[in-house]
Amino acid sequence: MSAWGAGPLVVGVDSSTQSTKVLVVDASTGEVAARGQAPHTVTAGPGKESGPEEWWDALGQALEACGDAARQASAVSVAGQQHGLVTLDPAGRPVRPALLWNDVRPAPQSRRLIEELGGPDAWAQRVGSLPGPSFTVAKWAWLRDREPAAARATAAVRLPHDYLTERLTGEAVTDRGDASGTGWWSSATGSYDKEILDHVGLRSEMLPRVARPGEAAGTVRPGSLPLPRGALVAAGTGDNMAAALGLGLRPGHPVISLGTSGTVYAVTGRRPADPTGTVAGFADARGDWLPLACTLNCTLAVDRMAALLGRGREAVEPGGSAVVLPFLDGERTPNLPEATGLLHGLRHDTTGGQVLQAAYDGAVFALLRALDLVAGPETAADEALLLIGGGARGQAWRDTVRRLSGRPVVVPDEGELVALGAAAQAAGLLLGEDPAAVARRWGTGRGERFEAVERDAAAWERLTGTLTAAGPLFGA
Repeated sequence: MSAWGAGPLVVGVDSSTQSTKVLVVDASTGEVAARGQAPHTVTAGPGKESGPEEWWDALGQALEACGDAARQASAVSVAGQQHGLVTLDPAGRPVRPALLWNDVRPAPQSRRLIEELGGPDAWAQRVGSLPGPSFTVAKWAWLRDREPAAARATAAVRLPHDYLTERLTGEAVTDRGDASGTGWWSSATGSYDKEILDHVGLRSEMLPRVARPGEAAGTVRPGSLPLPRGALVAAGTGDNMAAALGLGLRPGHPVISLGTSGTVYAVTGRRPADPTGTVAGFADARGDWLPLACTLNCTLAVDRMAALLGRGREAVEPGGSAVVLPFLDGERTPNLPEATGLLHGLRHDTTGGQVLQAAYDGAVFALLRALDLVAGPETAADEALLLIGGGARGQAWRDTVRRLSGRPVVVPDEGELVALGAAAQAAGLLLGEDPAAVARRWGTGRGERFEAVERDAAAWERLTGTLTAAGPLFGA
């Protein structure tokens, strides 16, 4: 028994784009004993890069903020932003800043890889996903093309969560969930694809071992931050896989996450393989699958529109004919990496609040278009959407999702579901239990329910028509 509750303590880490968040959780009850957070920096401009050592420093600061609770933990798990390319030299030091998931400069390399290795159908059947610009394999191909000296200096390639796990344990370990977003892990075989690695000039020895679900990565080594030496370290996973664990997600319950990126996903027992590229055929952290669609432009894009209009983010107004497609950073869903934001349908009587509402509509529209592909036949047409992420706390986001989907929405009480899912993975490892079952025992899915409203078919038709007509402007 710990000093904080009935059971041992575990640490869940969320190393995201903008910050590292840490929860110290009672493994028996799910009660949060301590929280900590520290920021990261991301480069401005067309490239999105961040220093891996900054993530490590932020993890230390977030753990320090948790005080003695972190020093009493028996197990830890790190969840991290997916797809990031971390390149290490023979001494384990970063060769250059990491290329992050939302860096779309590798769009030409993405198109080339799809063409060179059999086309969309072949990639979908082999890998489960098309290697879009966000995928790690496209980023590595970009590095080889644009910075060959950095590629030659690279002795090891890691994902963001792998890098932190290795700093904790000294072991090069990843998991199937995060590995499934690289483009060089085959969902068909459950292993690295040698032909793809050979094609892009990588060797399997440069990559981490893929741990089985429920397998430990190692233990905390001496001097590894304010954590007990010898504490168990789980394999960790990607942020979306961790959020699914944090919800204790079962098939038939779709999730929309509203953060820097927007995502829609659901757990299924069927291996996904979408040759259109709309749905990424990710593995989950347990042994099932997590088909997922991701947009690059979500809360930050809408906040930027609010700032341009000189309005608060909740200062929306109904009505009007304006359409906004807020593809400010290019877009991944739909796959339009060269796109920019588009505003259409202005009238003399259009108000700033209506334009802001149209920006919300455009961001949500991009996610809901992929919902049916992600959810599949396991999900009832009137099933509630689980709404998570920072945007889920905003009334304008909730109302927009309800109005464009025609479905009820449930917002879980606990906001830090990625860190909570990592904590559930650590607890499952420590207690020998299914981490999703641990999360369900903790009651993590409880939250406020907002009933369905009539679907706004007219707004949907305006958005659909504008996206179709704007194809040439977006380079489609």
